[in-house]
Amino acid sequence: VINVGGVRHETYRSTLQTLPGTRLAGLAEPGAAARFDYDPSAGEFFFDRHPAVFAYVLNYYRTGKLHCPADVCGPLFEEELAFWGIDETDVEACCWMNYRQHRDAEEALDSFESPEGPRPPEPAEPKRLCLEEGRPAGWWRRWRPKLWALFEDPYSSRMARYVAFASLFFILISITTFCLETHEAFNRVINKTETVTTGNGTGTQVAVEVETEPFLTYVEGTCVVWFTFEFLMRVSFCPDKRDFVKSSLNIIDFVAILPFYLEVGLRGLSSKAAKDVLGFLRVVRFVRILRIFKLTRHFVGLRVLGHTLRASTNEFLLLVIFLALGVLIFATMIYYAERIGADPDDVTGSRHTYFKNIPIGFWWAVVTMTTLGYGDMYPMTWSGMLVGALCALAGVLTIAMPVPVIVNNFGMYYSLAMAKQKLPKKKNKHIPRPPQPGSPGY
Repeated sequence: VINVGGVRHETYRSTLQTLPGTRLAGLAEPGAAARFDYDPSAGEFFFDRHPAVFAYVLNYYRTGKLHCPADVCGPLFEEELAFWGIDETDVEACCWMNYRQHRDAEEALDSFESPEGPRPPEPAEPKRLCLEEGRPAGWWRRWRPKLWALFEDPYSSRMARYVAFASLFFILISITTFCLETHEAFNRVINKTETVTTGNGTGTQVAVEVETEPFLTYVEGTCVVWFTFEFLMRVSFCPDKRDFVKSSLNIIDFVAILPFYLEVGLRGLSSKAAKDVLGFLRVVRFVRILRIFKLTRHFVGLRVLGHTLRASTNEFLLLVIFLALGVLIFATMIYYAERIGADPDDVTGSRHTYFKNIPIGFWWAVVTMTTLGYGDMYPMTWSGMLVGALCALAGVLTIAMPVPVIVNNFGMYYSLAMAKQKLPKKKNKHIPRPPQPGSPGY
């Protein structure tokens, strides 16, 4: 007879001996009454543990199959298994994902930790307090966490929120300027006269160049000054320089800032090499659009999207494989289907169709399977229309299979992110009780 948390269970000693080396197997050994909390009057062993979870543990001894309760949090079940001495790998396959879900949640919660890192533990040693009582911390130790949170965590203080609004404003202005630079109204064609050396003499030639309105350059320069100041402040006060350098967002910040200074520095030079470099920098201006990823610091939803894409790599890979197989199959089918009923005088059989070869059919298959349908290519024959219908149907099924997994991942990460933001600060009010006499401590 085993009493767990007030719930009595009865079983045979031979049942407990099926898993030697576990805590319950020790109850069937001689002298168990002296080693465990045993009540002679009631004739039962007592354990102050979770009674509902113990039912699943005892069922494992009876049937040899360990299942995980659906209404119990994963960490609780894990602790109970550790207490009873049962290996977690014995969990059945049908319950393994439910059992592992809490670990995935903990990893996701770690990714949403606040930028200032874990809070330091409350001092508990009186001697240490006496030693450090008369030695105040330096200004660097006092101000570095505050300034780091000011530029990294928009939710840490009111000033941090103002800094975040300023950063958001300059990001939107920079992206707007980048888009306006490509509009005809903000570009003017100018003729430049250059002196060219030809053989033994010199001559002049007129070169036509496109010049952007100067005020857009000034606006972009103002934005770059803010981004430079923000980047320098963050790199100066970050707690870990190595993690800062490894961060993809910080790399994007640096790559988006650097071309502007190089372009300004090379603009006054007249050498051919400088002009070539300047032309290359103008081509790589598209890097500035990557600043849109800086918004992930201010919007939790964008961070959730990033974590979802990272967690759904296998599903995306599966989707690409399915799509590639379908494209290869249907591009081949449409090529030969369009040859049915061709004019006998047409040797290649391609006068009446857009599908001159199989590689051209790849584009049509991708557009059809993704339900996009540009209409630039379409089958002309009844056999080709039949293949097109099958291709569209297969595309719908191919996309519909991996998408629910990606949506579930997004829902999980989003709920965890919201929980992390709304979670109140923990107060350690629970005092662990000492091990009871006769009961081995956990």
